[in-house]
Amino acid sequence: MARLTHLGASGEANMVDVGSKDETQRTAVAQGVVTMLPATLQMILAGDSKKGDVLGTARIAGIMAAKRTHELIPLCHPLLLTKVSVEIEPDEALPGLRVTALARVTGKTGVEMEALTAASVACLTIYDMAKAVDRAMTISDIRLVEKSGGKSGDYRYPEA
Repeated sequence: MARLTHLGASGEANMVDVGSKDETQRTAVAQGVVTMLPATLQMILAGDSKKGDVLGTARIAGIMAAKRTHELIPLCHPLLLTKVSVEIEPDEALPGLRVTALARVTGKTGVEMEALTAASVACLTIYDMAKAVDRAMTISDIRLVEKSGGKSGDYRYPEA
């Protein structure tokens, strides 16, 4: 079993020292889903939300959140991100929206938490902006889809 790197010998929390690690390009992609009523999805896609552009606002919120991950998640290193993107696609079969966030850095530690934070906050923003018409929306399936770079190598979420 792998040792947890954020715990010291006696169980105390500490920030991992990444000083001796090589700088490599690291990329992570995370996803999340917001399920809603068909009418809510149509309202968002038509741009008819009274709060404004739901998709545009959610993209910006996700990007901003990725940049602040170290302030939100204890023991995360602040990173000089080189790229963050948030894509939001409608899925009539849900019905709802699929959020995909990408984070990239050239650095000594990975960007999984930044991608996951971006996807999570984008989903939360969609909920916030549409909750007046659909309080039964659900946020689900937030997960790391893939990551590359670093000592631990590449990862891809297993397809069902």
